[in-house]
Amino acid sequence: MNLHGTEVRQKAVTLLRQGMTNRAVAERLNVPRGTVRWWRHEDRRSRGEPYEHPTDCPQCTGRDFDHVAYAYLLGLYLGDGHIISKPKQHHLSIFCNAAQTGLIDAAEQAMQSVMPLPSTTRRQREGCVEVKSFTKHWTCMFPQHGPGKKHERRIALEPWQQDIVDAHPWEFIRGLIHSDGCRATNWATRIVGGEKKRYEYPRYWFTNVSDDIRQLYTDTLDQLGIEWRHCTRRGKPYNISVARRDSVALMDQHIGPKY
Repeated sequence: MNLHGTEVRQKAVTLLRQGMTNRAVAERLNVPRGTVRWWRHEDRRSRGEPYEHPTDCPQCTGRDFDHVAYAYLLGLYLGDGHIISKPKQHHLSIFCNAAQTGLIDAAEQAMQSVMPLPSTTRRQREGCVEVKSFTKHWTCMFPQHGPGKKHERRIALEPWQQDIVDAHPWEFIRGLIHSDGCRATNWATRIVGGEKKRYEYPRYWFTNVSDDIRQLYTDTLDQLGIEWRHCTRRGKPYNISVARRDSVALMDQHIGPKY
């Protein structure tokens, strides 16, 4: 175990007070970063200096941010996302199919584009990957966060969120489809000339238990001129289908299958 004398610690504290990062001090003095972090904490405590985590939250700082990435991330959050907000634990999680590596990359990139400062990580779970971004400020960006499941409480966009969705509707739809939707191939049979023939056609499905989230989805489809209909599958009336050829072609142009 390496022990660091008072002289090394004092040098580290002096550099930290001058504004150097933990990493830079650790590298300069050849000290583990965790040790430097502890010295910084102890120095602040001895001086009675309150510590506030740095943030680049657009709502708290007024900073401009990537609206395109946010529209997509909003769709992912409303579908397969949730926020943990506890006294010592804050993070946004998006759950992705483990086989869809492109979706995993896209989710992490959207988080980093909206708020670059918080750290992100990926956690392997059974059949899926949880993409996580750590900061309490995700509740500022997603005021829909609250106790209980999303379908058990009202979900409505704030005016600034609706403005972003109106400006970037396809990114919002793409996020919803990538979370709670899919592109599938359906088939049907018809009698033609006395013979039964099978026809296949693509269809987009969106399934969500929340009436409010489905309404946000269909309102945006209406804005884009996409024809849709409610569809009950396996006794569950939570499905929105897009099957008209022109509408599917337009969805293919902007959404495409998950990968």
